[in-house]
Amino acid sequence: MSGYPIQPSGHVSASARRSGPGEKEAQLAAPPRRADAQLNRERILRAARELVREPGELKLNAVAKACGIGQGTLYRHFPTREDLLAEVYRHEVDELIAAAPELLARHEPLDALAAWFDRVAAYARIKRDVFAAVEAGTSRDLAAHSLGPIGDAVESLLIAGRAAGTVRPDAEARDVIVLISWLSRLDDTELDARGPRLLSILVDGLRATRD
Repeated sequence: MSGYPIQPSGHVSASARRSGPGEKEAQLAAPPRRADAQLNRERILRAARELVREPGELKLNAVAKACGIGQGTLYRHFPTREDLLAEVYRHEVDELIAAAPELLARHEPLDALAAWFDRVAAYARIKRDVFAAVEAGTSRDLAAHSLGPIGDAVESLLIAGRAAGTVRPDAEARDVIVLISWLSRLDDTELDARGPRLLSILVDGLRATRD
């Protein structure tokens, strides 16, 4: 047998006739390259997440240096500074949303909600720093697209708490989002000092009262 892919008619495909051994080897090597690209992307996002908290404007060359990659590699993933910052924020939102079901799987609903609020504090820092560094239109778009998914994550935690009888029945996801949105307005010193207490007060406020 020739080893070429066969069309349903039994004829060798034109693309297969053109493919030589070198091309087959290149095709087999493609998945590792994609894995490397994904790894580079993750490294870039981690570095940018840390560097965005430092004073001054985030520099793409500083991100590339922190990752140990060339600037060309970075620009292939993120052509502009705003592209990178927007993805840092989206990545943070994705992790925050994913944390809700993971915490519910390991904890009682009210404890899961409290643990999720701890994660919200980290998200608030990123939101504050990214939104301060991007254009106003970009920050509005990011906020608009993240509000619904974050609201759904909050609602899943509240539903579980209401079902368990530990969260007050009138609590709404919008209430929680309005309250936690203030965290992103605090600087690091105030967030460290007040954040845990504010979130603890919020958990107590959501707790179902006993008759």
